[in-house]
Amino acid sequence: MVADKYSVILPTYNEKRNLPIITYLLAKHFNAANLDWEVVIVDDNSPDGTQDVAKQLIKLYGPDHIQLRARAGKLGLGTAYIHGLQYVSGNFVIIMDADFSHHPSAIPEFIAKQKSGDYDIVTGTRYAGDGGVYGWDLKRKLISRGANFLATVVLRPNVSDLTGSFRLYKKEALAKIIGATKSKGYVFQMEMMVRARSFGFTIAEVPISFVDRLYGESKLGGDEIIGYLKGVWSLFTSV
Repeated sequence: MVADKYSVILPTYNEKRNLPIITYLLAKHFNAANLDWEVVIVDDNSPDGTQDVAKQLIKLYGPDHIQLRARAGKLGLGTAYIHGLQYVSGNFVIIMDADFSHHPSAIPEFIAKQKSGDYDIVTGTRYAGDGGVYGWDLKRKLISRGANFLATVVLRPNVSDLTGSFRLYKKEALAKIIGATKSKGYVFQMEMMVRARSFGFTIAEVPISFVDRLYGESKLGGDEIIGYLKGVWSLFTSV
């Protein structure tokens, strides 16, 4: 029986300051649990030197643990996962943010949950159990809660946090879902869960604490909110 390997796809854009710390923490938690792992950094041509940092991390941890798979420019989160998926060597894939919104300490819990029921997907939830959101003002919390409520009522995917982006997938499940997903931006994560349900994949949830980004600017704006509402309607009428 082949041992499990966990590949983290980490999309980056101007994450020079966050990348060394998130990589250190990923290595720490994987090694402490005696797991085989790698991080695939998908950088969208960051002007701040993120790629130089990634190259130093390859020297530090070795090319068997760190890959840099750069792209020519900002091409969106969904295509970053598609790009990264071409290079992963693990049979499980973790997707997460590089900005400490998602803490690597939750990963062993995701893995334990996956093994407990041989789930195809384990998704982090801010809105069940002892999950929560920290560092957001009331407006952002209301937008996020409202977005999830709207999508849950309309789409009925039986997942409490549709817009979250901290998830563990079986590689073949992720490949099938991502191949069918058409959305861009913030709707992408939501469509992936809706597609997963339509394919009959099994999904479990783990409560997580979401912390607003440590360094840099949040990328959520009015255009994303309008795009999200259009995306919910599109999924409702098509999936």
